[in-house]
Formats: sequence, C-alpha cells, structure tokens
Amino acid sequence: MSSGLRSPAWKEAAALLRRHRGSLVLALLLVLINRVAALALPFASKYVVDEVVTRQRADLLVPIALLACAAVVLEAATAFGSTRVGGIVGQRAVADLRRELQQRMLGLPLSRIDAAESGSQAARLMADSDQIRYVVGTGVAQLSSSVLTAVLALSVLLWFNASAALTVCAILIAVLVGLAVAFGHITTTLQRVAHLRAELTGRLVELTGGARVVKACVAERREAHRFTGQAHRLLRESIRVIRGISLLNGGTTLVAGAIGLLVLVVGGRSVALGAMSLGSLVMYVWLTGLLLSPVVQIAAAAGELGNAAGALRRTAELRAMATEEEEDRNSGRLPQVRGTVDFDHVSHAYAPGRAALRDVTFHAPAGSTIALVGPNGSGKSTLCRLLLAYDRPTAGRILIDGRDLAGVRRRDYRSHVGVVLQDDVLFDGTIAENIRYGRPQAAWADVLAAATLARCDEFAERLPDGYETIVGERGARLSGGQRQRITIARAILADPRILVLDEATSQLDRESELLIQVALRTLCHGRTTFVVAHRLSTLRSADEVLVLHHGLLAEHGTFTELLGHGGRYLHLCNASRSLQGLRLHQPVHAATRHVSAVAAKEG
Repeated sequence: MSSGLRSPAWKEAAALLRRHRGSLVLALLLVLINRVAALALPFASKYVVDEVVTRQRADLLVPIALLACAAVVLEAATAFGSTRVGGIVGQRAVADLRRELQQRMLGLPLSRIDAAESGSQAARLMADSDQIRYVVGTGVAQLSSSVLTAVLALSVLLWFNASAALTVCAILIAVLVGLAVAFGHITTTLQRVAHLRAELTGRLVELTGGARVVKACVAERREAHRFTGQAHRLLRESIRVIRGISLLNGGTTLVAGAIGLLVLVVGGRSVALGAMSLGSLVMYVWLTGLLLSPVVQIAAAAGELGNAAGALRRTAELRAMATEEEEDRNSGRLPQVRGTVDFDHVSHAYAPGRAALRDVTFHAPAGSTIALVGPNGSGKSTLCRLLLAYDRPTAGRILIDGRDLAGVRRRDYRSHVGVVLQDDVLFDGTIAENIRYGRPQAAWADVLAAATLARCDEFAERLPDGYETIVGERGARLSGGQRQRITIARAILADPRILVLDEATSQLDRESELLIQVALRTLCHGRTTFVVAHRLSTLRSADEVLVLHHGLLAEHGTFTELLGHGGRYLHLCNASRSLQGLRLHQPVHAATRHVSAVAAKEG
C-alpha cells in the first residue's frame, strides 16, 4: 500500500489536492456537517419506536419530527454546498491542468513531439484532464462523505453491539481486499481502452486532415474497414470493462444483502432475548446501511476511479519528461547574433546505427548564402533541423558566432532564426494573424510592407475580407502558392539574422516564383541564409554550395567551381529537367557552358 501511495499517479493526485486545498477543506467541512446530520434519522427512528410506539409517548413525536426535519434541511443544504464547491474546484482544476499540459507538450523537444501521434496526444490531453476532475472535484466530496459516514456508523454500532459490529467489520475488510484486486484488473483494462480511444481519435483527425488524399486514392472503403477494425477492438475492451464493473456491482450488492440479513438475524435474536430494544434494532439496520455505502459507492464509481488513475499516471509520465526550457536551465543567453555558423565535425543519428549526417564540417560567414543540394535522404533536412536547434547533434559542435549552440538557450537562439519550409503550416486564423505569428505586436504598416514584399497583396486585396480573411485549418481555403507567400511574409516580418529556406518557392508557379525571388533576395541580404533548392538560378547566386550524399559532405564550392570539377554536383545537374537532351558523356566544359546558360536564362 505504501508503495502505491508513492507511485507517480498518487503523487500527481496529492499535488492537485494540495493546489486546491482551500476549496477542498471547505467542501470537506460541509461533508462533515452533512454526515453528522445524516445520523439524525437513525437516532430518530430508535426513539420513535422505543418511546413513541412502545411506551406510548405521543408527546415526543412532534419534537422528534421537528429535530429530524431540521437535520434533513441541514443535510440538504450542506449536500448542495459541498457538491457546488467540489464541482467548481473540479472544473478549475481541469482548466488549469489543460493549460499546463498544453504548455508542457509544446515545450518538449521536437524529437519527442515527432515520436508521438498528434491526434492521439490531443485526445489524451482533453480526455485525461477531464477524467482527473473526478479526483479533485465531486469525487473527493462523495468518497469522503461515504467514508466519514462509515466511520461514524461503525462507532455507533460498536457502542451498541461490539460483537456484531466486529463481525460486520471483518466481512467488510475481506470485501475491500477483493475490491482492490478487482479494481487493479479494471484499471489495467481501462488503460487499454484509453489507449485505443486515443488512437481512434487520432486516426479520425488524420483522416479528416487528409480527406483530399483519401478521395484522390479512392481509399474510402479501405479506411472505413481499417477504422471499423480499430473501433471493434475498442468495443471488445470496453465490454470487458463493463463486464468487470457489472460483476463488481453484483458482488457488492450480494455482500451488502448478506450483511443486512446477518444483522437482521443477530439483531432479531438479541431483541427476542431482551438484550436489545426494537428501536435499537431499527437504528442498527439503518446504520449498517450507512456503513456499507462506501463499498457500494466505490464499486459504482470503479470506472471513474480507474479512468482517473490512468489519467493521473499518464499526466505524471508527461511531467517526468524534461522540456527544452528545463534542459536549458543552466545554458547561457544569446542576446545578439551576427550570423556566423560553423559545423565542426557534426554527426547526427535518429536511431543507433542509422546516421543521417556524418562528420560534416563547413564555415558560413555572417551574411553569406549557403545552398544545400543532394538527392532525397542525403541529409539536407537533418542539417536544417540541427540549424533550427530542433535536435542536438550526436557528435561534433555547431557554433554560432563562435559559441557552442549546445550551451545556448534554444528560445534565445530561435528568436534570431527565420524559416520557410516546403510544406509550412498556417493556423486557423486570419491572413494578418498568420503573418504576425512570429511578431504578434508588429505594427500594421510593417505587416503590410512584409505582405507586399512577399506578393501577398496580389491575392489578399482581392478577397472580400482582405487581410482579415480566415485561412482555415492549415490554410485549407488558400492555394499552395498563397500559403507559401504568407509564410515568406511571416519570415520577412520576423527580421531574423539566420534564415533557413527549405524549397521556399516550391509551391509557386514560374511567374510568381520570379516575382518572389526578388523579395527573397531582399530578405536574404545581410543575413546568413541556408537554401535547400534545385533551381539553378538560386544555386548560381549562392556564396557556397554544399553537396550532401548519404549524410556526407561530398563536395563544396561555388556554383562555377563545382561544375568545373565534373563530380557529383554535375551529375545532379545532368539529372535535372533543365538538362534534358544533354548526354552525360559530353565534356565537362560543354556541360558547364550549358548549365551556365540555363542558369542565366532562369535568372
């Protein structure tokens, strides 16, 4: 039992109770008054039977009835008060917990967030915090009420008939042990139910977001079949829970009935022998019912208690994960950044034995433009993730202005970094809100200037609501090119010192791309820029091109130098569409002239 009380779930419950102890103490005080008032009716029944009925004391009936009525009114008032206080504190606890869990989830390192299914995590965050409400809110008041009633009832029973009370107590202890075992099995099954429900919700969120792909691939029936299979697994586990709770309720009802029968037999024999009055027997039966109420209530609340225990355990697991801020607690601040970036023998692996980057070393002076090229899987995205401090390198160092990035607070560093990704995310808000996302307090004139530079004005001003147009979830109401222009405007407004462009114009048509290239050149001026792109015009204007292959830095140099070497970079250029018709066996100088001509034409 002591080890159970030291478990993370119970520690989490204790922390929640301490946080709201003021309101809970008030609720428990009301429960105490409520339970003392509840004893009035058993005592009233004893005196009505023994004095009013047996001894014909009719004059006592009215006073007894008035006292019992007052006790009932007090019981009702305190029940209302304890339920209201418990319910409010429960809802406050849920709101506070949801806010804390959301902040903690977003504060985790990106590798942990990527490892989790976003839909499942969102479902668990909402469902778990709601389940915990039972522990902090009405559940505490109800269970405390029952336990207190049982203690008071047992005290009176021991006073009137110790032997019978001890017999009932022994049976109850055996029943409680059985309840604990059964509750453990039910809790385990409920955890599987919660896991399956979160998976099912996550899958539904994923399908809703990917509805276009599902329809385009005519996969509705296949997805329906898969979803049905998951739903049936959830159904089977849910039926197991219902079966367990039903057996628990049936068993406790049977035990309660057996104890009631025992009290009637023993009490009736005592009345027949003159050892107990009839009124005492009536009161004894009533108090026995109060004594059994916690057992019955725990059995009835087994589902809520099991769900709350599982939710507390998962909440404790989330709290045990260190956030980026906690990991960076002893790291230094980075108030200013010039933009010099050095990779010093950097390697990175997402899993042991699966290196995505291997011993990469290069120097990027402040204000330079570095192009990253290579086939899929060569390590370009991994290098960008390391630049954005989403991951820490497994070996080597990344230096920013000579300072090791591993010793710098990631929040400070990222405030100087801008990013435009190939499939960047917009949030369900207005166009202006999405542009302002990196600088919420930016002046409207700055927002318009950034939007104009990114050519957002060409479509935003034609919309009925202009920049107040709602873009929809992930920007679903806009075209791919419009979404990407907004993300470019967001980066322009952020005014970063280091810029990462991962196929920043991939969603644009040729005409729009040529217009935005001018904006990007303005954006990149004076900033250290890393560009992942395949357009020859982009590579031609880069200060240095890094050619990655299987995680290695295969080649590096200027656009012209790499073409002259006739190595892997020329091979990549020959494989591009712009070189269709050019034979690979042509002399290097011919290939160089052709590539340069194409690049000049694109530029």
